[in-house]
Amino acid sequence: MTRLPAIAPETATGKQKTLLDSVQKKLGRVPNLMRVLGNAPAALDGYLAFAGALAAGSLDAKVREQLALTVAAANLCDYCLAAHTAIGGMVGLSTDDVQQARQATAANPKTRAILALARSITVNRGVIPDADLAAARAAGISNAEIVETTANVALNILTNYVNHVADTVIDFPVVAPATGSGCETGSCTTS
Repeated sequence: MTRLPAIAPETATGKQKTLLDSVQKKLGRVPNLMRVLGNAPAALDGYLAFAGALAAGSLDAKVREQLALTVAAANLCDYCLAAHTAIGGMVGLSTDDVQQARQATAANPKTRAILALARSITVNRGVIPDADLAAARAAGISNAEIVETTANVALNILTNYVNHVADTVIDFPVVAPATGSGCETGSCTTS
């Protein structure tokens, strides 16, 4: 059971209502994560603005969803694994793409390097080894893409942590927890 209420858009007022209505208009529904963030309109507004800004960046929707799956797996966020599996399918990720992203890998070498960097940032709390940054650069990731990867990790950590604190009820098709990554036992590795 959720530990923080999921705000019902129909009973919301003021800024809370305006933000939840904008989510409804954009997505055709208001996912429970947005309803939980609605408890603090400043947090929901900040999340929506940050997500919108990153959507206009150089990482396309597929890569951002793969990155979200990598971070969700590393942080053991069942809500985000379910949400980004569903959203990933909507932006064209295959079942294999989703499973690989949960393991921080991808068929495309540059995407694979971005996901490895994202995982390193996540599990090392941003204090990544020089070798991980060098590997990203060797794979052709630009400084701008390194910063955008870091920003996307931060955005996804926010949602992972809100879901952990709230114990948000999953309102997407539930998926199995990540396995084989080493993260399910709390011993994530970046190799």
